[in-house]
Amino acid sequence: MGMMDKTHLYPLRFEPIYQYRLWGGRRLASLLSAPLPGDGPIGEAWVLSDRTDHQSLVANGPLKGQTLGQVMERFRDQLMGKLSSRFSRFPLLLKFLDAHEMLSVQVHPSDDSLDLIPAGDTAKTEAWVVIEAEKGSQIYAGLRSGTTACSLRESLNDGTIADQLVCITPKPGDAVFIPAGTVHTLGNDVVVFEAQQNSDVTFRLYDWGHIDAKTREPRPLQVDEAFACIKFGASDSGLVAPRVETSTPVERERLFDCHAFLLWRLLGQDLFTVGATTEPRVLVCIEGSGKVTHEGIPYAVGKGDVWLLPAEAGECAFQPRGEITLLEIAIP
Repeated sequence: MGMMDKTHLYPLRFEPIYQYRLWGGRRLASLLSAPLPGDGPIGEAWVLSDRTDHQSLVANGPLKGQTLGQVMERFRDQLMGKLSSRFSRFPLLLKFLDAHEMLSVQVHPSDDSLDLIPAGDTAKTEAWVVIEAEKGSQIYAGLRSGTTACSLRESLNDGTIADQLVCITPKPGDAVFIPAGTVHTLGNDVVVFEAQQNSDVTFRLYDWGHIDAKTREPRPLQVDEAFACIKFGASDSGLVAPRVETSTPVERERLFDCHAFLLWRLLGQDLFTVGATTEPRVLVCIEGSGKVTHEGIPYAVGKGDVWLLPAEAGECAFQPRGEITLLEIAIP
């Protein structure tokens, strides 16, 4: 046992991992404190990731510079609490997306399509909370009623796929649920926070004729795999109505409650409690700032910050500076 293994876990902040995407923009610069690289389009900031290819790094305290994977390996019981025997990897992947152009129309596999999921990966249910939107912004989530495999395939050939999809005109604060098997896309200057299962399996149905500036080629499509995953018929995808659970000292609205994650939005300006005694929680600051206190030590929380509260840290006091909007995320 080295010194480090006796470390009591504490609230952990992570550095964002920025990703080039041809559909991206530069708007994440105003949301996150870490400067954007280069001057090209940045579509995604992976803000909590335990993936082999993209490991989030701790940005504060004695564990600074350690990867989320290393923290999971060495402190799994302290970090995960009652969930520790279920997960060897942190099961959620959290991102901000800046969709300047339309993303490809895509679908992620569910547990019913295990043959299409690479070894070591999982199905992928996800959800979006809209941060910014413009007049022309669009989200497509799910098939219009009556859409069949046949009519969907025809729409790919004649470029009318948008007519087959449920269209949402997003506004800030909207919550959109994308269960695995849902055809979806978004774009035209919309910025969202995305919670999803820790999976990177995406099948593209249609890409609007985009050419990748780096390769000068269209991006590959996976139409047959996508069709094998699509759930035709009724779905609970799309806009969800927030459920208010408490109104004082903080307004706590539950936005999503599915097999993969629970997500609440917290709005307040007075002292309130975050975290839980036997399980980890993630905090994402969407607007405003404040501090979370653990064992008498205050940790400054700024806009765009993502903090992982280990199970061992239990419930912590959160003191906003003025009005704050936080997302709190749990693993069921």
